[in-house]
Amino acid sequence: MELAALEQSEVQVSAEDSHRMWELSSRAATLPDASTTQLADMLLDIPAAVREPLLDFAEGTSRTGYLLLRGLRIGELPPTPTGHEANALDGHPTSGTMALVADLVGSLIGYQDEKGGALIHDVHPVRGEETRIENSGSVAFDFHTENVHHPLRPDFLGLLCLRQDHDAEAATRVASVREAESLLTEEQRRVLRSPRFHSAYPTSFARNIPGPRPTAGPHPVMFGREGQSFMRFNSHNTTAADAEGKAALEALSAALETVCRDVVLSRGDLVLVDNHIAAHGRSSFTPRYDGADRWLRRCYSLRSTPRWAEHMMRGRRVVPELAQISGVF
Repeated sequence: MELAALEQSEVQVSAEDSHRMWELSSRAATLPDASTTQLADMLLDIPAAVREPLLDFAEGTSRTGYLLLRGLRIGELPPTPTGHEANALDGHPTSGTMALVADLVGSLIGYQDEKGGALIHDVHPVRGEETRIENSGSVAFDFHTENVHHPLRPDFLGLLCLRQDHDAEAATRVASVREAESLLTEEQRRVLRSPRFHSAYPTSFARNIPGPRPTAGPHPVMFGREGQSFMRFNSHNTTAADAEGKAALEALSAALETVCRDVVLSRGDLVLVDNHIAAHGRSSFTPRYDGADRWLRRCYSLRSTPRWAEHMMRGRRVVPELAQISGVF
């Protein structure tokens, strides 16, 4: 497989490599509680044409902030759920696919505050929640860093397409701060790099919190060296109290829109997003609730979990509740 001179953002997995990935995924899916160490042999057996681009991407030097694998096997599926059914795909080989990819670039993790610490999330429309700005909705979802409020935000977000939407038009929208920052003025970049912004908890973390959603901050929206910037931003939840900060946030949103890439996922496509380089979103689509709606699987990967956090975990790979670690960072 030939790599692009500067950066490879898309990998077409060969039929042979897809078959090998399916074998490994099927084995990994039988070990839902396995540690990264226990999966080590399988990680080494991932075909080089898949493994090497993933390891390169994990270095954090990407300019686009995403890597797309096309042509992975999915296998047989039940109808797309229409509600919050849990365990619809327990033991399914795609769970193994997500675990292997997440553990190759970091470690598969979940959050105790979100979906009870589930490691793999099923992303599909839920009847009655069409307008929610989270994975159960079907309205447009603007640019955001995943879990923007959290001190241990995932380093990578993985989305595997099981079923495309009926009209084959729903897109995962990806926008890199490294491509957007040149569209900002020096003053706007200075403001965005100052710790004056606050981010509210996303609704998926605040379902059981009474009253107004808590916020995290103050924090900068951009950080790191010029040209190799990172981002902490959610267009729905990140705010500034002053006019200068609000204007800078608007400028960033416009710049991200300008550089955005619309990635239309079809069955067997897996997009991996660097959660510190690229914000992502979703275009709108129309669900039919007929068992054949759009269905993705989502996972998070963290390069390094602090030892103290590991000792506080209720279960392997599940980041402790925010109430327990708030203020540590």
